[in-house]
Amino acid sequence: MGKLKTKKGVAKRFKLTKKGKVKYSRGGKSHLASCKKTKRIRKLKRRDILDNNKEAKFIKRMLPYG
Repeated sequence: MGKLKTKKGVAKRFKLTKKGKVKYSRGGKSHLASCKKTKRIRKLKRRDILDNNKEAKFIKRMLPYG
């Protein structure tokens, strides 16, 4: 059996934690930031864990070597 291919768009946007959870960066922080509150921009900087198990399973399938 040959190697499995990684979806490069998914690899750029998502990472896996050591326990196998899906980690991602939130969008909406790159421009139009003057109208957003400082607290909101600070919260957008942090990485977040994907809660939806169905979506996480789908993303893990596109990242075969994690």
